Amino acid sequence: MGEYKLFCMGNPLLDIQVNGDESLLNKYGLEANASILAEEKHKPLQHILLTLRFEELVQDYTPVYVAGGAAQNAARGAQYLLPPQSTVYVGCVGNDQFAVKLRQAAEKDGLRVEYMVVNDVPTGTCAAIITGQNRSLVANLSAAEKYHVSDIKTPEKWKWVENADYFYIGGFFLTVSVESILEVAKYAAEHNKPFTLNLSAAFLCQFFKDQLDSVLPYCDILFGNETEAEAYATNHNWDTKDIKQIALHISKLPKVNSKRERIVVITQGENATLVAYSNGTVNEYPVTLIDKKDIVDTNGAGDAFVGGFLSQYVQGKTIGESVAAAHWLARKSIQLVGPAYPEEKLTYPPL
Repeated sequence: MGEYKLFCMGNPLLDIQVNGDESLLNKYGLEANASILAEEKHKPLQHILLTLRFEELVQDYTPVYVAGGAAQNAARGAQYLLPPQSTVYVGCVGNDQFAVKLRQAAEKDGLRVEYMVVNDVPTGTCAAIITGQNRSLVANLSAAEKYHVSDIKTPEKWKWVENADYFYIGGFFLTVSVESILEVAKYAAEHNKPFTLNLSAAFLCQFFKDQLDSVLPYCDILFGNETEAEAYATNHNWDTKDIKQIALHISKLPKVNSKRERIVVITQGENATLVAYSNGTVNEYPVTLIDKKDIVDTNGAGDAFVGGFLSQYVQGKTIGESVAAAHWLARKSIQLVGPAYPEEKLTYPPL
């Protein structure tokens, strides 16, 4: 595999994680297991977690700061299992200390980051309220939403696109720059290079339906979970809640690059991962469960899954082998705090 063959794009965010409780969720109108964009009512939460100026939170919650953003987490996961200089990631950050932390974390995992930098707004953040095995994510995109298609069109950035053989875009980026996604997607289709996308959150299927539908025709592999799949079906007026049928239906939607069939990969937590093909086949891959006492934090498990999958897929492994690696890396991640990977460099498949 040559240098930087996997190109990823998304919203780089500094994750601010606390082990919370129902009262904290209720205070800001949050659900225990959901991902949303911050509204005005959530800004105090972001501010409190970031500055720790409020005595209540200092006493009751211990924040952990993690370099995050869903697509960057997946990119770090892929690079974690890939040879050096395999993965490059593009997004937008502020000119501040948090961007420095993000770079340091990425470099630690071997990920090359080619950030667009803006001076007028800070690096984005994501409050992660952990309650048991649930996590409520509230993203304040800030600098991340300033990414502009003009950046990817510069010769310095476009060379990373042209050099890549595989592409992964996080669904949250649909809220920022559909134009940038389409530039990459169209290039991938024209050159018959696999383009992969993540549904990422149920609210995207509802409130960014048009943006998603404009990109999906270019998608060769679509990732999501059962909640997101059901949201997609609901918002397209499909009269079914059967996840297999939804995955199959998505796989058969119109596609620009007819040289590749669409594959839809749907995770279901503890239940088997579904892989639907446009030829009508659905394969199930059981999840190897670990003892619940060993689960530390499920935040980022889906990103770890995608990272593990891509790490094998870009090396020419089968879909089954890619899913196995995805399950393996997700298991490793949920035994750590946040969207993290083991400090020691592990190899896959394990010896």
